[in-house]
Amino acid sequence: MEKQQKPRPKRRRTLSVEEYVQGVLSRDRAVMSRAITLIESNAPKHFDKAQEVLKRLMPYTGKALRAGISGVPGAGKSTLIERFGTMLCEKGHQLAVLAVDPSSSVSKGSILGDKTRMETLSKHPNAYVRPSPSGGALGGVARKSRETMLICEAAGYDVIFVETVGVGQSEWTVRSMVDFFLVLMLTGGGDELQGMKKGIMEMADAIYINKADGNNKQKARNTRAEYRRLLHFLQPATPGWKTKVDTISALTGEGMDELWDVMTEYEANMKASGILEKRRKDQLAEWMETLIEDELKRSFYENDDVKQQLPVLKNDVTAGNRPLAQAVKQLMEAYQQK
Repeated sequence: MEKQQKPRPKRRRTLSVEEYVQGVLSRDRAVMSRAITLIESNAPKHFDKAQEVLKRLMPYTGKALRAGISGVPGAGKSTLIERFGTMLCEKGHQLAVLAVDPSSSVSKGSILGDKTRMETLSKHPNAYVRPSPSGGALGGVARKSRETMLICEAAGYDVIFVETVGVGQSEWTVRSMVDFFLVLMLTGGGDELQGMKKGIMEMADAIYINKADGNNKQKARNTRAEYRRLLHFLQPATPGWKTKVDTISALTGEGMDELWDVMTEYEANMKASGILEKRRKDQLAEWMETLIEDELKRSFYENDDVKQQLPVLKNDVTAGNRPLAQAVKQLMEAYQQK
């Protein structure tokens, strides 16, 4: 009996720039997801189209509150985002949750996976949960996350959460693309600082001690007092704003309304003072420089003459036969002759 061949799946029709734009503006989730996939693509043939879509959508962006969420391992970021985000959606807000994961370039995995970490939130009609792009350097992942944020804003999402899942540089990266930066901590007060860099404290607009429930509530209050004392010795992350420190429970929901009040107070104050607008302009200027550096680096290493000379010169340098600066100068001259 002849085996029946399975019908081939139909190829999706290619969308025009106009169809992408109108689909995003009408918050068509299928088109939104395809637009973000287009932006995340590393294929050169997709770049011009993706940038044209972004250009057309830019007048509709910039109206959301952009908040970064980080914290020590085990602080309960995902649980808090799930509960806090669901609360905001129930209040009528439109929430998008994005992520920056520097480890994705090693593991090739998406940090939100199949979204099981935020199952309730990802199913809410007012929420949009998007995994981090897999692979690529942190700068590339971050650029795509920034552009995804613009797509979400154009679609009418008024609150954007950018979650950091990696450690170290990812905090700085997320800080550079958001308005408000929240750091979640656990009880332990000053002891927690032993495993952290001082830098993350200086980036925070608010520090919340999570898991402040049950027998842990008093410990959390003690930790809050310790952090408030420590912050007296640090510069605030945002001029004109005193970093808030408080307790919260992702389990019971206690402190969530107060956290939202802090975030909206921050947004109102920073808009009124002009600091929010200045921060966003500074962020764009900084990211433009970063992308120029990334592009120059890519172009340099893809140059045929550089590819040919680099291994030879590297051997000369490591063998002690040629000064390092001379080898670099020769490579730069080879690149400039292109």
